[in-house]
Amino acid sequence: MVSQTVSAAAERFRLRRLSNGRDATSFAEDVRAGLTTPQKSLQPKYFYDALGSQLFEAICHLPEYYLTRAESEILRNNSEEIVGSVGGPARLVELGSGSAEKTRYLIQALLDRQGSLKYLPIDISSVSLERSSLELLQIYPKLSITAYAADYFTALKALAESDGSERTIALFLGSNIGNFDPGGSRAFLGEVRRVLKPGDALLVGADLKKPADVLIQAYDDPLGVTAAFNLNLLVRMNRELEANFDVKKFRHRASYNEELGRVEIRMVSLEEQTVRLNTLDLDISFREGETIHTENSYKFDVEQLARLGSATGFSLEKTWFDNARRFSFNLFAAK
Repeated sequence: MVSQTVSAAAERFRLRRLSNGRDATSFAEDVRAGLTTPQKSLQPKYFYDALGSQLFEAICHLPEYYLTRAESEILRNNSEEIVGSVGGPARLVELGSGSAEKTRYLIQALLDRQGSLKYLPIDISSVSLERSSLELLQIYPKLSITAYAADYFTALKALAESDGSERTIALFLGSNIGNFDPGGSRAFLGEVRRVLKPGDALLVGADLKKPADVLIQAYDDPLGVTAAFNLNLLVRMNRELEANFDVKKFRHRASYNEELGRVEIRMVSLEEQTVRLNTLDLDISFREGETIHTENSYKFDVEQLARLGSATGFSLEKTWFDNARRFSFNLFAAK
């Protein structure tokens, strides 16, 4: 009976891999570019290999990482109102779906309203997509899934070329909008807007500005899970690029830049050292205290979010908050 249930669920699932084998090449090229600049850096999208995705799921359960609980509270209490604010039968597109655990609130609300639902999750990890999609399909018999294993922009281009005749609700959960710098967030939302038609909606989770000590604890937990998530980038380079990073010679550091309104994540070299990346035929030298910048996480207020929407073809229609007003969930309507 279990195997029959899994088989039936699989019939409602399609996985489109849009990388065409380029991911490894892109990773190598981006590592070379990032580690040969004066301020060494790596792109945060490369956190999410198989281990990185699991570590991030663990982060979401940490008591210090309030973001997941706050957003879950908003969705648990307001999903019916949120989907009702969009109107009409719709398909659900999710950018950076991960485990899709929080998405279930919106999936259930949409199914209650319209009976069936097409869900189109986008994630860089095909492993995460397959695992989460199969779980969802077993829970929701009236759900069908076409998943895209790709980066955001590649998947958005593919979606723009699809028919998409029904209304679209695009979903960008977590604090992912904060990973872009201001120019990048405008470019990203502009790309999303090009996929949407007037009357479609974009639902965006955004972390709010708050005291620095609360923010730092969320990104540098006492158990060291966030540190492992960050340092796993070194392990990935060792594995995929034949590098010889000694993880014990680096440490994780999170700081809050109040002027720019962002948490900044880095790895710090604990001593002077040289690392070899054989696949790239590249030697990288580090000074003691030199850093690799891996992520920014911008924090917002509602006025900033409204300006961001207005600049990219959206209007901010409504914002929902958790009870402690730590986090926001925002409905942008495509103009």
